[in-house]
Amino acid sequence: MSEEKILDFKTLDVDIQELITESVAAREMAYAPYSKFKVGAALRCEDGSISTGCNVENAAYPISICAERVAISKAVSEGKRKFSAISVAAEPAHGSNYTSPCGMCRQMIAEFGDIPVFLTRPDMTKIQTTSLREILPFSFALKTPENGVQS
Repeated sequence: MSEEKILDFKTLDVDIQELITESVAAREMAYAPYSKFKVGAALRCEDGSISTGCNVENAAYPISICAERVAISKAVSEGKRKFSAISVAAEPAHGSNYTSPCGMCRQMIAEFGDIPVFLTRPDMTKIQTTSLREILPFSFALKTPENGVQS
């Protein structure tokens, strides 16, 4: 991710500020008793609504679920299939400046097409902007009427 894509929160469109704010709020709902690593996600649906999610851990780690997949699952369960952006809020991990979606989440987002991705820390001062295609350039995706992905 390139450095010139780090923006001040206040310079972003109001819709994106709202999306980022919702991801930070969702982070507070995280259930992370084992890792203590809270993550929130907010997904802007094509109809303008926002679906949020937080990570939910389990003592049996493989059945834990990430915030991004919760947000997508909630939206899909409500009949929404087209998304215009996603925001992910977390403290930086593993020496990075921002926390981006894990591989499973990147692939799940890819199912619904290439959308803008906004990464933020809980303080929301600086925002890393990218896209799904940038963070997962060779995703596995089938073309569907919902995602418009080229096969």
